[in-house]
Amino acid sequence: MKNSSFTPFSPDTKSSAATTERFDSSTHADRLTRTDSVGSEKAILVGVYLDGQGIGDEPLNELAGLAEAANVFVVDRIVQRRRKPEPATYIGSGKLEELKERAAVVDANLILFDNDLGPAQTRNLEQELKIKVIDRTELILDIFASRARTSEARLAVELAQLEYAMPRLKRMWTHLERQGVGGVGLRGPGEKQLEVDRRLAQKRINDLKDELNQIHSRRQREVEARKRSRTVSLVGYTNAGKSTLLNKLTDADVFVKDQLFATLDTRTRQWRLPGWGPVLLSDTVGFIRDLPHHLIASFRATLEETRQADLLLHVADASDNDVSRQITAAYQVLSEMEIREKDTLLVLNKIDAASTDNIRALQLQYPSAVTVSARSGDGLDRLTAAVSDALSREFLLLEVVVPVANGRVAAMLAKEGEVLSKEYTDETVTIKCRVPQRLLGQLQHDTEVTAVKSVG
Repeated sequence: MKNSSFTPFSPDTKSSAATTERFDSSTHADRLTRTDSVGSEKAILVGVYLDGQGIGDEPLNELAGLAEAANVFVVDRIVQRRRKPEPATYIGSGKLEELKERAAVVDANLILFDNDLGPAQTRNLEQELKIKVIDRTELILDIFASRARTSEARLAVELAQLEYAMPRLKRMWTHLERQGVGGVGLRGPGEKQLEVDRRLAQKRINDLKDELNQIHSRRQREVEARKRSRTVSLVGYTNAGKSTLLNKLTDADVFVKDQLFATLDTRTRQWRLPGWGPVLLSDTVGFIRDLPHHLIASFRATLEETRQADLLLHVADASDNDVSRQITAAYQVLSEMEIREKDTLLVLNKIDAASTDNIRALQLQYPSAVTVSARSGDGLDRLTAAVSDALSREFLLLEVVVPVANGRVAAMLAKEGEVLSKEYTDETVTIKCRVPQRLLGQLQHDTEVTAVKSVG
């Protein structure tokens, strides 16, 4: 990226990932220039944790997984616990000196923070360390950019990147501002270029939001058009095995890799659920602790399947020692999406890789959870039975009697539920059906319905 304008991630660019170019504000010659991606770099991981944060023996393990997903080689780790962040550099002065020394020893060319840094904090750190500094959000955005395959995912990533970059544009041009003379009407060329960049970026943000809103509206219509079929959505922490489970249950062939955020796009397949017939099973992007808010907003259309689903299968990795916090983090993301109240079934996956003691402890902690191994198939019979029971909770098995000549009620029952059988007489037809509970009152008060009887 050249220093004449800001270039965000775009489907038309050759690189699959991009980040914000940064400059050391001391001199033009000392500027730190971003590569197209953080891939193939040697990084030191840094975590600054306040009270109640970074719990566990290895609080940087998740960041290490993100680094691996970005093809970054981790050469060292530094953890500091503080009562509050240092305003200028987030990390304390002593740890900053230690970080500088260790970076020189291991020849690191990248510092990854497990925190969200302000623009000034990143600038100050890069001035002190003379090394590129990336915070947690920017690393996640870089990974998402490299994994985006569909046009929708690319648009969503570009929007998230631009919204992240907007407050960071100013210091990209500080080295040019000094070339002009200050004063009213005498602003330097750097400030003029900054204004141009801001206008271009804001226009692109508005255009992207319009495009994604159109996609969201279209996706809503598509999802609503499928409401005759029961819909189940897989959600949960990234790398919990959702795609593997989708493949196992539906004989699909979606991409699977033991890696954080291996897939970003929604995949929907038909699942032949015993006792129900075809059910639509969807898998979408995984969650993670502190998932950037604007990233969730950008992927609103992608997550529409989850919002409209009749049942959520919350898949968690039972073999991970941090699974309880991962479950909590996933529920927090669902709350931000305003779908926390949806009927949810917890699925503890990867029991083949978990110890017996850990499985027992999790079953005590989550007594209603279903334990499975998507890889081996163990427990899938329990899962299908639990899903069938969960879907049945909101449905009634009824016999509805209507006049033979009345096609309206029969059509409504077929559209809103599942018609199991019909028995005709000369004047009436008895329809045995499974319908949502909300229709019971409507049927009981419908003047064209002769009788309604519960049979289950």
